[in-house]
Amino acid sequence: MRFRLPYALAAALVFVTEIAIALYMHDAVIRPYIGDSLAVILLYLGLRAVTPLRVLPAVLIALAIAFAIEFGQLFHLIDKLGLRGNRIAGFILGGYFDATDLGCYAAGAFATLIVESLRKEKLS
Repeated sequence: MRFRLPYALAAALVFVTEIAIALYMHDAVIRPYIGDSLAVILLYLGLRAVTPLRVLPAVLIALAIAFAIEFGQLFHLIDKLGLRGNRIAGFILGGYFDATDLGCYAAGAFATLIVESLRKEKLS
């Protein structure tokens, strides 16, 4: 295990931002699009904070997790697990599939790659 404080702090900041969006934003842009893009960024930052993964593998794993959760929504995973009424499970697993979310996740992954390349971080 490898702990990287800057990534952990960035993950904490994005997490707080995601909570604020979920609780207080009820608009047509920030909550559905920015919030979903930030979800992949949060996963990426968390992976980079506690694993030795390089940029590209961490981005791809974060994107795969986001896609898996979204496809879990398509197959009503939250209902099959009996967690529909659980607020935390609903926040993490979501409730309903939306193909647009997949594009938002990809945009978050792409933004991460751009930022890391600007930081001159090795991508692979």
